[in-house]
Amino acid sequence: MPPVESLESPAVKSDVETISPTRVKLTVEVPFDELKPSMDDAYRTIGSQVSVPGFRKGRIPPRIIDQRFGRAAVLQEAVNSALPTFYGQAATENELRPLGQPEVDVTEVPDPTNGGGLKFTVEVDVQPKVELPDYSTLAVSIDEIEVTDEDVTERLDALRERFGTLVGVDRPVAPGDFVAIDLTATIVDQEIDSAKGISYEVGSANLLPGLDDAVTGAAAGDTVTFTAALAGGEHAGEEAQITVVVTSVKERQLPEADDEFAELASEFDTLDELVADLRTQAEQSKKFEQGIVARDRVLDALLAAADVPVPQTIVDAEVHSHLEGEDRLDDDEHRAEVTESTVKALQTQFVLDAVVEAGEVSVTQEEFVEYVVSQAPRYGMDPNAFAKALSEAGQVQTTVAEVARRKGLALVLEQATVTDPAGNPVSLDDLVPPRPEAPDADADAEWDDDAEWDDDAEALESADSADSADSADKPVEGAVVPEYSAPAADDPTRI
Repeated sequence: MPPVESLESPAVKSDVETISPTRVKLTVEVPFDELKPSMDDAYRTIGSQVSVPGFRKGRIPPRIIDQRFGRAAVLQEAVNSALPTFYGQAATENELRPLGQPEVDVTEVPDPTNGGGLKFTVEVDVQPKVELPDYSTLAVSIDEIEVTDEDVTERLDALRERFGTLVGVDRPVAPGDFVAIDLTATIVDQEIDSAKGISYEVGSANLLPGLDDAVTGAAAGDTVTFTAALAGGEHAGEEAQITVVVTSVKERQLPEADDEFAELASEFDTLDELVADLRTQAEQSKKFEQGIVARDRVLDALLAAADVPVPQTIVDAEVHSHLEGEDRLDDDEHRAEVTESTVKALQTQFVLDAVVEAGEVSVTQEEFVEYVVSQAPRYGMDPNAFAKALSEAGQVQTTVAEVARRKGLALVLEQATVTDPAGNPVSLDDLVPPRPEAPDADADAEWDDDAEWDDDAEALESADSADSADSADKPVEGAVVPEYSAPAADDPTRI
């Protein structure tokens, strides 16, 4: 018999039965007296929507509504209004974090004649309780850093390319050349598109599939043809014959790597100083990459030690939505890949939420602003526009939770043991740098929905307010309680 936990208040009673580590069954009993406010609201709602001769809308007495429309209609309206509230209260009181849509069954309907109340059950997936390991027992090994001359040369050549010049050449096209071309696309001898004077870097493969092979070896003035599937327009996906006229060929000539170039391209006076700085940059980059590998391996070790269960119904719904969006529902191989990544993503969220809760991790306003500012460029938006988008999507609190999870993972990284193949400890300071001191006390205050923002964070303040208002009547995030329908006329339980 699964364990049953019970929590009762003086009025509403709720029991929770654990069906599995990720699914529970709530039984909620609501006395009729607790439903009276909902009944009163139901009478007002129905009275404002119907017309009864001799009465104004909104002024129809309850007894008239009962006579004309039946007490069952009032009870149905009251139950549908009250169910989400009592469900949310029961979930909160039993410290549950529901996931997905609940399955609701009204087992007893209110009966005002004998004072009978409302009784219903809810089966719902919940976020599992995670047993966290001692973080200091987590140990991973990563490759040590090695900066080669080739790494430095690669960075130097990239810098030289930024200062390179294009020079016309009288020879066949080679990979890396820049060509000026005229394109014409035809389908069944009918021209459907054309463009002139296109500048294209041979080998970049960012225009048409097959173009690189077609122009390689051609010279200025040559015409070549090939077939390719069109990427856009009304003929997208159709095979077309592409005719290419090469009008010019240029190669990039790089400046000599010497002291003069160092002065031109950097703050250094000599090439040796520039090369030394490039080596330092390469080392810092590899340290960061090393930190990313360490982070991922520590997270994998944490997930393995915690053994986090996930609700299969949530996984199936996420996978189906993903594949449906890609129109790949029948791709079994891709389904397996998406399923694996979805399971790991849920496990990561659950375990980091547990870390956050156990470590009492909080998010300051400054940290939230920093996160928004850092993420906005990824979406091609300025921070204020990004904050507004978060608000309109109702994602402010979700974003705060994400920042908290990042801080939780940093907490785990600080205590885990990371070594190189020789067993030497590896510092992750480059990945989790120490937080700078806040410029003032207010900036480092914990997240507070009612806190005042400074002028630079005005958009974030409005975003938070909008999100709080939007979620005020949603005690259980992501859950929508199905409506209760009154029993049919021939149902013996009908009121």
